[in-house]
Amino acid sequence: MNAGTSSTRSLICLLTAALLVSNGCSKTQKATTSDVKKIPSGQQFSGFLKDYAILKTNPSVGGDTLTFVHQDKMKSLRRYVAIIVDPVDIYLSTDAETSLFTPHAREAVSNYFRHALIDAVEDAFPVVDTAGPLVLRLRAAVVGIDLGGELAPIESGSEPLKRALVLEKVGVEMELVDSQTGEQIAAYVDKERLGAGAQVGSLNFSREERAAEARAAFDEWAGNVRAFLDVEHVLSAEDAARARDSYVQYGR
Repeated sequence: MNAGTSSTRSLICLLTAALLVSNGCSKTQKATTSDVKKIPSGQQFSGFLKDYAILKTNPSVGGDTLTFVHQDKMKSLRRYVAIIVDPVDIYLSTDAETSLFTPHAREAVSNYFRHALIDAVEDAFPVVDTAGPLVLRLRAAVVGIDLGGELAPIESGSEPLKRALVLEKVGVEMELVDSQTGEQIAAYVDKERLGAGAQVGSLNFSREERAAEARAAFDEWAGNVRAFLDVEHVLSAEDAARARDSYVQYGR
């Protein structure tokens, strides 16, 4: 395991720990209908990020992924030692009916993806809940959810949603900002579509067999975020050579 991977895992560790605390000792943030957002009509992106023009295709990540990384070495991801993971924002598709999207439905998706992000990064960065020097803030949004038809009662132990959440056209938008200044350090947009079959039908869909494809998608997105962080933590050839040349053996 290289130093970049270890550092990235420490950052992600912090994210996971924070999420676990939010499910236990911490107070759970409740969603309301006022939290529901939609992709503006005719727009390619949700508006979650302030600037999409700076995003570029990233061969290291692949697929339909766009990324941005701050070029100032003093604002490199490698300098940060901990991370805060914010609650995940949700954006409905442009034509979805907002009034049918309940707070419970929002929580089901937001909480699961936040869990997945924390699981992916917790062994790279410690997860904290307080801003400070060299602490990142991870902001993420699940974009493009549609609403399906009304759902019949399902097996005991699962609280059904009123409407199925259709994730076939969903993407992810994310950014890492300095927790003190709010300056964007990196950004990540995955536009890959899931295809037919990715739906969520209950609040407890993490244990629902028919939501396996949806869970796999969230887990894969979180894994892609981790891969992006790993790539950005690897020293460039120039930096590696500089570090090697500056090394002086102890006692010399």
